[in-house]
Amino acid sequence: MTPQSARTGPGPSAKWLAPLLVLMLGSFLPPMDSAIVNVPIPHIQKDLGGGTDDIAWISTAYSLGMAVFVPLSNWLSDRFGLTRVHRAALLGFLTGSGLCGTAWDLNSLITFRLLTAIPGSLVPVVTISIIYRIVPKEKIGAAMGLYGLGVIVAPSLAPTIGGLIVQDLSWRWIFLFKEPIGVIAVIAGLFLIPRMEPNSTVHKFDWWGYLTFAYGLSAIIVVSAKGQKWHWDSYPVLILIVSALLSLALFATIENEVEHPLIDLRIFRYWPFVNSLLLIGVLLIMVFGVAYYIPQFLQNVQGLDARHTGLVLLPMGLLMVVAVPLAGALYDRIGPRWPALIGMLGSIVGLRFVSGGISVDMGRTEATIWIMIAMLGAALGMMPIMTNGLSWLPPHLVGYGGAMNNIMQRAASALGVAIIGVIVTRSRAQLTADTDALQTPTALPQYRDADPHTLTGLYLQTQDHIQATADANAFLMTTGLAVLGTLLVLMLKKPPPSPAPPTTTPGGPPTAAKTVPRTAATEPRSATVAAIPHRDDRHR
Repeated sequence: MTPQSARTGPGPSAKWLAPLLVLMLGSFLPPMDSAIVNVPIPHIQKDLGGGTDDIAWISTAYSLGMAVFVPLSNWLSDRFGLTRVHRAALLGFLTGSGLCGTAWDLNSLITFRLLTAIPGSLVPVVTISIIYRIVPKEKIGAAMGLYGLGVIVAPSLAPTIGGLIVQDLSWRWIFLFKEPIGVIAVIAGLFLIPRMEPNSTVHKFDWWGYLTFAYGLSAIIVVSAKGQKWHWDSYPVLILIVSALLSLALFATIENEVEHPLIDLRIFRYWPFVNSLLLIGVLLIMVFGVAYYIPQFLQNVQGLDARHTGLVLLPMGLLMVVAVPLAGALYDRIGPRWPALIGMLGSIVGLRFVSGGISVDMGRTEATIWIMIAMLGAALGMMPIMTNGLSWLPPHLVGYGGAMNNIMQRAASALGVAIIGVIVTRSRAQLTADTDALQTPTALPQYRDADPHTLTGLYLQTQDHIQATADANAFLMTTGLAVLGTLLVLMLKKPPPSPAPPTTTPGGPPTAAKTVPRTAATEPRSATVAAIPHRDDRHR
């Protein structure tokens, strides 16, 4: 990939707020589309049919498309220019979302979801690249905080919006209501987003790298979605896992050899960036675990309708609206560690209360408060962590870093829901087996003469308690992840400032700029961070 500095177009400007708001509006749409289907799933299933495993592909297909097509963003930006790609991606996303609203059966909806994800996967990466082009470095934390309103707040508000829409309108409107928002973002972008031209020379597309990456990641996501149904020790699952690992290993080999890699693996030389990737994975598992399973619990166990489920989760979204921009501003002042640390410690407390207190009798106020506290890690930590990781990369690697961030987000969301699903399913199966005696009136002497209706009610109540206990076990796992995330947060540090250019005094020689410590940020090929040998280094 050609260094970003070689691209034609404007650089950092004092007038970055207006275009940033337009970019934020566009970035709100793809993550909203990812999370908004969780609450209306029962309504879609009732209308279009399909079993539980089939209906899950509504989410899986979208996650698959969002992850697999992300690497195309950098090459397309070089070929057509950041501005054109951003505009075309938004238009493609709106077209696909409109088709989802007109789906006539389950297969057509799954197909349209995949088609929507292809352009939707390009929006976040291109948006980050534009932000780093137009925003001065000293304001990047505040800018990413505003950008985070789309990335973090959208999944948090999605259950509330989806519940309100489904309760009063058709499920189809969860796809159609975004159309006016997207049109406004496209029209405003015509006037406010600076025009960024493509590179004069564009390298050949890395087809082999893309194919090996696409297969490896697709296989992992399919396994995460189908592993429970196919059984984790079955031949199809084992073949997919082994072939995925081999394909990704081949991808790494290809990227290290080709002249113009699809994803430059030198981004993994910078531990602060790798650390940020790990933290993003931890946070996204927590966010999507809560966003996916809490609505199911509130509806299936506590019997709430879609509207009241959304209202229980509304304060979580409002917390994100306030906390995410605040965390971005704090990053510019004090760095990433303290906002992220406070957030992660809050998540440990909140998730522990959720796992210890979730029950059939759990009150709505309790649930609301615990969920808000559990989401503090994402609210205060997500954007400082992401911004800090990208800030350690040299300018020509930021695009690759943005792509890898989005790949991690999509993979973590899919794997997180799958992992928590496995824990819930196995816990429920074990607890059901332990209480199986309640299913027949002759199993226990005290129930031998019981009325069948009474026994049925007792059994159903027991099943509710079983589901609540299974959900509690799942959130106990996320508590452990929050502890791991806290340890990683302690390793965060803000990159040193860039060296100032030499200044010239009248009639005298240039004055040397202030010396900056030799770090990975100032020396991209420092031996201290060279974890992966690259072709350029081997030929030196």
